[in-house]
Amino acid sequence: MIKDDKRIRMITGYYGSGKTEFALNYVSQLAKLSKRTALADLDIVNVFFRSRERALMMEDMGIEVISSSLTQDSSDMPALSSKIVKPFRDHSYDYVVDLGGSEIGANVLGRFHDDINPEEVDFLMVVNIYRPETNSVEEICKQMEMLEQKSGYKITGFVNNSNLIHETILENILAGDELLREVTKKTGVLVRYTTCMLEEVSELEELSKRVQGEVFPMHYKMRESWM
Repeated sequence: MIKDDKRIRMITGYYGSGKTEFALNYVSQLAKLSKRTALADLDIVNVFFRSRERALMMEDMGIEVISSSLTQDSSDMPALSSKIVKPFRDHSYDYVVDLGGSEIGANVLGRFHDDINPEEVDFLMVVNIYRPETNSVEEICKQMEMLEQKSGYKITGFVNNSNLIHETILENILAGDELLREVTKKTGVLVRYTTCMLEEVSELEELSKRVQGEVFPMHYKMRESWM
């Protein structure tokens, strides 16, 4: 199903939704199917858990990582590289864009509107119902509306990433699915993927029978084992 998504995949979500963890796992799988894959880290909001921190790991997989125009990983300057534009224009790329958290992160897209064909975009909203601003239908819809307004793009699919980190059990993911079913009824937007960490949840067959979208198994790439 990853290959069936549109060429430019923008990953957004509220702070702490796990969007960067999803983006890294997603682009890792995409690289196995695509001849040319790039990941853009457009997070200039949060200094923690940014995909650029795993640039070497991604590059070893053949993924081009584009982020800050600065070379120091620890720098907190909101500087974006001009190289970000190339994969928007070059159709030989499959492009994954990791945005900053919430509507503030979505603001960054404004400077690239002239370079992006909206017909090539999937705008995926990662949701963790155990975060305070996305723990109800009303809050999820509110976040969705703000993201759409600030970015200028419509959400095309949800990613159910409901988790309690290492304490996650099957019931937590199912609770996220239940809530997002109500959101789908209200908005018409479907769940595209339901994630689970293989380190915590092993009931993949049972999960696939009970949730919306494609079950998307993941491994921790951003979070260390002790976190």
